Amino acid sequence: MTTATRVRPAALILTPTAEARIAALMAKAPADAIGVKLSTPRRGCSGLAYSVDYVTEAKPFDERIDTPGGTLFVDGGSILYLIGSTMNWVEDDFAAGFVFVNPNAKGACGCGESFTV
Repeated sequence: MTTATRVRPAALILTPTAEARIAALMAKAPADAIGVKLSTPRRGCSGLAYSVDYVTEAKPFDERIDTPGGTLFVDGGSILYLIGSTMNWVEDDFAAGFVFVNPNAKGACGCGESFTV
């Protein structure tokens, strides 16, 4: 009896505009950056917020998502809050930023800066 392994789906779905933004960030990244990292630090009125920063080393439990323009790391401590989410980059006349559709979020603050699970 042989055991077949399946390809594990990415924990987070990236839209083409999010991938393009990661590529743009990596094009102007510091020399020691190996990618960008998404985490959910505790802050804001609802408890958790989304944070994207440059990263210089991969941590053992970080999730790695390779995109055409660079690597997105998802913080190992945040992954359970983000499984199944979609990450998008949105720009309009007044604002620009990553926008998340997170099926795990049970609520968000009025300003949209933080969420709760």
